[in-house]
Amino acid sequence: MIGGDKPTDSIRVGINGEMDVLDVEPGATLMESLRSTGHYEVKNGCDEGVCGSCNVLLNDGELTRSCLTPAARCDGADITTVKGLLDDDGDLHPLQEEFLEHGAAQCGFCIPGVLVAAYHLLQHNSDPSDVEIADALSGNVCRCTGYLQQLEAIRDAAGRLDQTEPMEAEQ
Repeated sequence: MIGGDKPTDSIRVGINGEMDVLDVEPGATLMESLRSTGHYEVKNGCDEGVCGSCNVLLNDGELTRSCLTPAARCDGADITTVKGLLDDDGDLHPLQEEFLEHGAAQCGFCIPGVLVAAYHLLQHNSDPSDVEIADALSGNVCRCTGYLQQLEAIRDAAGRLDQTEPMEAEQ
């Protein structure tokens, strides 16, 4: 290696519906690669897969801890971050609106991962019970809100979405 340059691999991915080529260093995680390209909505809370701040959806909506996912294994993947929940006009998704309405975010650090986990839940269960919501959020650590406002926001978003069309992330 000349000048300490690290060898890189290039992978093609769809991020929130936009195709991109990422240069990834050996051993880099998906979270590191996303953040290095300006996707700062994917947070690094623990680097160990326990806090949920780095949650993204992969391919067919698989909830994934991007801090544990090798970036090189994501070649050809479709990735949805919290920004992928916005509609084509940049308007907030009903989940995001309900989080604002309920004051479900204080510092906001964990919220992108919480919203992705909540979105994943509502894709698979349009009318979750409070226990099912709590279970879906059990992989997300929030030190500020105590989770009650988040649970209420998700419940109300589910009610709103149930009255509209099926939920899909913007791709």
